[in-house]
Amino acid sequence: METLLLETKQLKRVFGHGSGAVTALQDVSIKVPKGRLLVLKGRSGSGKTTLLNLLGGLDRPTEGEVYFEQKALSKMSESARTELRRRRIGFIFQSFGLFPLLSAAENVEFGLRLAGVARSEWKSRTAEALELVGLGKRGSHRPFEMSGGEQQRCAIARALAARPPLILADEPTAELDTKTGGKIVALFREWIAKEGVTILMTTHDPAIMEAADDVYELEDGRIKGGNTDEVEH
Repeated sequence: METLLLETKQLKRVFGHGSGAVTALQDVSIKVPKGRLLVLKGRSGSGKTTLLNLLGGLDRPTEGEVYFEQKALSKMSESARTELRRRRIGFIFQSFGLFPLLSAAENVEFGLRLAGVARSEWKSRTAEALELVGLGKRGSHRPFEMSGGEQQRCAIARALAARPPLILADEPTAELDTKTGGKIVALFREWIAKEGVTILMTTHDPAIMEAADDVYELEDGRIKGGNTDEVEH
């Protein structure tokens, strides 16, 4: 049997109250094995980003539960959840989330500090991650000196460098051309094989979906097709 890294049970997320309440997710139950590349697809507003935020402990469900390595996130203290995000989960945001006054290398290194990586490894891990995403010669550049695609790749490098068991990526290739996007997905597959990580990403790109181990489709806040008990193969 495959070892589960992540599992959700009947997740529901409602924003607002009363007549103004909006249900972003409803009855979402999925199982995510270790060492897989999984894709969440769906139209804008289908609940993809909301689900990523719940999986990463950035938000709390209105109902249901998220289990990370068999531990219920709702039963963790806020400090424990923060520690989990720092050390066990990597995030790649659509907005990049880079510090504007830090160079590309410093942004990656900062992620390593938060993850508790030994100082002796910062330089080598940073250099490796930037080289992997094609920014080996851009480490001294700050975000405003880089294109949107380069900033996207820097954010990817920061997530990879810490080598967390789970990486959650919200449209990580949106700012990249088709060729570069393909290279990043190939890199994800290599990183999964090398490090045994799990990568769960949102995308609209059919080519990326073809490279994924499994694809979940969200429609109006629900997993389409009704297969909510186990991962499709």
